[in-house]
Amino acid sequence: MRWVSVAAVVVMGLPLALLLAGQAGLLAGNAPTDLGVRDGRLKAPSRTPNSVSSQADLWAGLVRREEARIAALELLGDGPATIGRLRAIVLSMPGAALVTDHPDYLYVRFRSRWLGFIDDTEFWFDPATQKVQVRSASRVGRSDLGVNRKRIEMIRARLPGA
Repeated sequence: MRWVSVAAVVVMGLPLALLLAGQAGLLAGNAPTDLGVRDGRLKAPSRTPNSVSSQADLWAGLVRREEARIAALELLGDGPATIGRLRAIVLSMPGAALVTDHPDYLYVRFRSRWLGFIDDTEFWFDPATQKVQVRSASRVGRSDLGVNRKRIEMIRARLPGA
């Protein structure tokens, strides 16, 4: 019967340990140092199924292109006006923290409430396509259970005229 007691401690203790680790920031991962626009591109999506990018097709050799692909956002007026609307939307969302704010580019960090996972999300007005390119990726793990895609689609739905 001793193994039952050990199993009970493990089953009950593991969720608590995860919660405490998340609240202490131990599940946040490392902040990327290579975000932003380079040569007309946002960073490539992750090779694991925990990110989405409207520019997934620009990255040759990407293993999971279909899973990473998401549509760019349409403009509402001009680029800076659309970025301004996006800023207002993301700042109203739980766990959002604005990291970089330019008239043509936003970098927002989203932190999950309980476990403290962080997703890095970028929006860039692309003058060549006249759209807002997006990239959103989890810092840790292999799967995000579709969280990044759902977040971008929720933002898209909140844009006026969507």
